[in-house]
Amino acid sequence: METFSPRGEHTHTVIFLHGRDSTAKEFAEEFFESQASGEETLLDFFPSVKWVFPSAGLLNSARFGCELSQWFDMHNTEKPHEQEDDQHLLPSMKRIQDIIAQEAALIGHDKIILGGISQGCAVAIHALLSGHRQLGGFIGLCSWLPKREDIKRIDRTTNQAIKTPLLLCHSQDDDVINVTFGIELRDSLKSIGMKPRWCEYAPGAEMPHWVNEPQGVDDMVAFLGDVGVPAKRKPPR
Repeated sequence: METFSPRGEHTHTVIFLHGRDSTAKEFAEEFFESQASGEETLLDFFPSVKWVFPSAGLLNSARFGCELSQWFDMHNTEKPHEQEDDQHLLPSMKRIQDIIAQEAALIGHDKIILGGISQGCAVAIHALLSGHRQLGGFIGLCSWLPKREDIKRIDRTTNQAIKTPLLLCHSQDDDVINVTFGIELRDSLKSIGMKPRWCEYAPGAEMPHWVNEPQGVDDMVAFLGDVGVPAKRKPPR
């Protein structure tokens, strides 16, 4: 796990999960290289945030016959719902919920922002919803929703997690997780009463399965500001 301490008073914690075949260290380094319109990074904008990047660890890949860094084993990303009965999310979900509990003990659940990219987001959204607690916010990048039937069974009258503000971002030309799966994620969450802010980016980014620059960084900065994270300066709009 990689942790970046706040540069001053600790007001919020962002817990962000990397994607498949990545690591916390690798992801954090590249994530903080992504720049907003004014060339600032998320670290520049939010000095009071503690950033926590859990690492998935190695799991055996049934398809490739080797160990991969992944939150759960899956057959492929082009068809992420394929062989879904063999996708076991629960161990990773519990790990993330433990981290949320540790951070919430310090500053409260309303000051926790959970997020992830690709497979990391897929696990994080299930960790959020099965935790039954409203968090300060959720950011999902380039992802999909595994085990949609589990989501449909959520009790909208008692599950406070559905009140969590959401930002979902996806590039139209994502070459790993097709944008149609991101739209499916958005619509599934809407169906249980959540209100995701949806950001869809036109083709042409150098890395379409990644943080869109600079607009995607601008969108994250604006969202974090809107959910109450103090910014060093006014976020771009």
